[in-house]
Amino acid sequence: AARMAAPTRQERAACWGARDEFWQCLDSHGDGAGECERLRRAFEARCPQQWVKHFDKRRDFLKYKKKLETEGYVPPEAAGKS
Repeated sequence: AARMAAPTRQERAACWGARDEFWQCLDSHGDGAGECERLRRAFEARCPQQWVKHFDKRRDFLKYKKKLETEGYVPPEAAGKS
């Protein structure tokens, strides 16, 4: 696999900027919103693919953490009974 050269500072800034815009869109419109598709493409275009994967995982983790903080932990077996 071709190793990507380490991104320059400008490239990193562009990547993070694109990620932040994309995430903000998801936060306002909900994950998977069509409105964010264009920002998703910009994010993928500006960031190395490894980073895109990493940030996707990171976002899932942050959402999960936030959910735990707001709703508390619900064991899977308790979720069905209410």
